Amino acid sequence: FVNVGGGWRVRDERMMRILDDRRRKFHVGRVVMAVPVPDQTVAAQKQQPGERRVNIGIMGAGRIGQVHADNITFRLKNANLVAVSSGSKQLADRCSLEHGCRPFYEWEEMLEDSTIDAVCICSASDQHTKQIIAAAQAGKHIFVEKPIDVDLAKIDEALKAVRKAGVKMQVGFNRRFDVNYARVHKAVRSEEIGKPHILRITSRDPSPPPIEYVKGSGGIWLDCTIHDFDMARFLIGDEVEEVYSLGAVNIVPEMALYGDVDTSLVTLRFKNGVIGSIDNSRKAVFGYDQRCEVFGSQGSVSINNNYPNSAVISNSNKIERDLPLHFFMDRYTDSFIYEMNEFCECVLKDKPIPCTGLDGRAPVVIALAAKKSYQEGRPVKTHEVDVPLPEELKGWDGQ
Repeated sequence: FVNVGGGWRVRDERMMRILDDRRRKFHVGRVVMAVPVPDQTVAAQKQQPGERRVNIGIMGAGRIGQVHADNITFRLKNANLVAVSSGSKQLADRCSLEHGCRPFYEWEEMLEDSTIDAVCICSASDQHTKQIIAAAQAGKHIFVEKPIDVDLAKIDEALKAVRKAGVKMQVGFNRRFDVNYARVHKAVRSEEIGKPHILRITSRDPSPPPIEYVKGSGGIWLDCTIHDFDMARFLIGDEVEEVYSLGAVNIVPEMALYGDVDTSLVTLRFKNGVIGSIDNSRKAVFGYDQRCEVFGSQGSVSINNNYPNSAVISNSNKIERDLPLHFFMDRYTDSFIYEMNEFCECVLKDKPIPCTGLDGRAPVVIALAAKKSYQEGRPVKTHEVDVPLPEELKGWDGQ
């Protein structure tokens, strides 16, 4: 490796050819990334004189860490991937080799690297808050995957550190950057459908997660529906004040052993009077089911599932098309690129962060209310599960 413009790059020509081949065939598990990789060599991606980029270090080299690493290295023009840390030497070395960055086996050591401007936290959820605090104290800007934590007190401690340090922090609710949801958001905010009355979100996974994952996930509302809670706030532009949830175990009986469900229906009441519903399932046999509608006084706006193609077959017996995209990495490929690009633009140009730490906190409150509602069989006001903001965070907009 050689250091180019503050970032580590591969010097060996043979290795560069291998990297070029790998990035054109990039896989996440068994899923092929849908966005084409620019037809350039790794060397052509190097920082040009006078060009400003954010030097990023990734914490956590699992599935989502690999996705961000690939996007930063091969798809963004405003960032360099300079380091990766993982408790797994194998994962850190693999990411380092594939992306030409320096490996660290302790994330604390990576934070000591003065060439790093920002960190992308992709580690296990229970590691997020302490890594946020440490990164803020080290003066690094922060991109963190959801959730920040499932404990509001821990979230608040992390946000206090961010505000005190004066660094930027963006939470990775990538669906905000999906072009379909963005169009719904625009239609609502520009009053194309008048005043919103009803929100309906359907979000169903193609298959349930392993039971070992369920044990530490925090449950369906903190793990799965939390994306939808964020989207509900994003689309309606107001806070949820009351939650009522129903749940059932229809797919994986073992989930009941951990107090979790695999089928859920949540109703929301917003402070501005809008009512909403979110239905989730851990298994939709036809693929990744992602639909949404906002109904208003002057009309409605809705989005449907994305498909691998637009072909429709019609004959004397039936009209049919192929199944929807099967996995979240297929459905939301572009949104992961857009969210990281926007984070880097905010750092470079000192722009407001589009999804702040406070935005990351709010869906956790809603999820905790949903869990309490299910456990107690009644509607729950969000203030019942929320905790007062510390004095250090009052009046702060998260920027």
